[in-house]
Amino acid sequence: MLMKDKKCLVIGSGISGVGSVGLLEHMGARVVLYDSNEKLTPGNLRSRLSGDSKALCVTGEPDEQVLEGVEAVVLSPGVPVDIPLVKTLRENGARIMGEIELGYQEEKGRVAAITGTNGKTTTTTLVGEIMKAWLGREKVFVVGNIGNPYTSECLKTSKETVTVGEISSFQLETIRDFHPRVSAILNITPDHLDRHHTMEAYVAAKENVALNQTREDICVLNYENQYTRAFGARCPARVVFFSSVRELDEGYYLKEGRIFKSGGGQAKELLDTRELKLVGVCNMENVMAALAIAEGMGVPLETVLSVVREFRAVEHRIEYVDTKGGVEYYNDSKGTNPDAAIQGIRAMSRPTILIGGGYDKQSEYDEWIESFEGKVKWLVLIGQTREKIAECARRHGFDRIRFADTYEECLKLCTSLASPGDAVLLSPACASWGMFPNYEVRGQLFKEYVRGLG
Repeated sequence: MLMKDKKCLVIGSGISGVGSVGLLEHMGARVVLYDSNEKLTPGNLRSRLSGDSKALCVTGEPDEQVLEGVEAVVLSPGVPVDIPLVKTLRENGARIMGEIELGYQEEKGRVAAITGTNGKTTTTTLVGEIMKAWLGREKVFVVGNIGNPYTSECLKTSKETVTVGEISSFQLETIRDFHPRVSAILNITPDHLDRHHTMEAYVAAKENVALNQTREDICVLNYENQYTRAFGARCPARVVFFSSVRELDEGYYLKEGRIFKSGGGQAKELLDTRELKLVGVCNMENVMAALAIAEGMGVPLETVLSVVREFRAVEHRIEYVDTKGGVEYYNDSKGTNPDAAIQGIRAMSRPTILIGGGYDKQSEYDEWIESFEGKVKWLVLIGQTREKIAECARRHGFDRIRFADTYEECLKLCTSLASPGDAVLLSPACASWGMFPNYEVRGQLFKEYVRGLG
């Protein structure tokens, strides 16, 4: 979409919004940066922009003059598409897009796009490291929901570069032109239903990652997830499956601790998972997805395997912190939904004191509680959801529950409940909002506490 001389409204003044303003101005647009946060002033927004920005900065309730003539709207990921302001602008003929769609307008290289409920960050980071080992660090850009706005990197792309994107459902809601060479949907389980309202809408958003792909492209899918397996039958791209449960005639699979690739009636062992520095079945799925994505992008197998063997867990995802007093401490703060938290429990090999609770994303916790299977000794709950989770746990016969009013109290309680040979696992199954700015802060505070133990 040509933006020159068009009036464009950017909603949200975080790193995504600021990146969008910069790109739009480069494209010749007339930009308005808007944030509804009443605690902010136009001066606050102005301070986040480059010194030569001519963007109009608006906070509070925008007046009719600000909205008049808006032809394109760029939403930051946290801004729902169904708020009244966006609905009005859409009805007035404005094109609604996200930061990923905007960034793609200036993309000149090849793109690998990774989405899914869980595993996105680990897989994206791993694929990024593989690409850097192959092409050189200066020719690879890792962007998206991983914390680096696409709009800040897209102008650096060329025919020789590769962009690896972690793409959230929020960013996929407004896709129109975005077209990755290789896409991946790692899994889909209930999440963000407070935003999408229905599972059908959430699934549809995830599937948009392949919206513009053709049979010349590749889409990597999890065979063991009901939604991604079903999507394989109608996906416009050539599908490559991976499985952690069964042998596949075509694709990648895990069997007896080894990863294989099959095709043409033959199966080849690629690696023994004991060679890896990652733990848990969830991470083996991430590795298989990364193998498939890298192959789709044309990376030599020897390069892929050398990187995979040395790759370490992403911070805040089943991250070993330290052993204190014979107790192992693990930071899984990125386990922000029940399915992700299940993977955290499955990765534990010791009796576990589990920290759960936080912001309510309208999730159900039954399967999470059922996954305890005698492994969880105590469940320590904090945050908005603690009563809801406790009630669910008691329905399933688990009553070794303690409440904490503060995070510090929670951590001290877990330490007191743990005995040598146990593990303490922060894997909340909930978002951090309301108690922490983000899951990173929550995880970092946990690590600081552990390291401060005698």
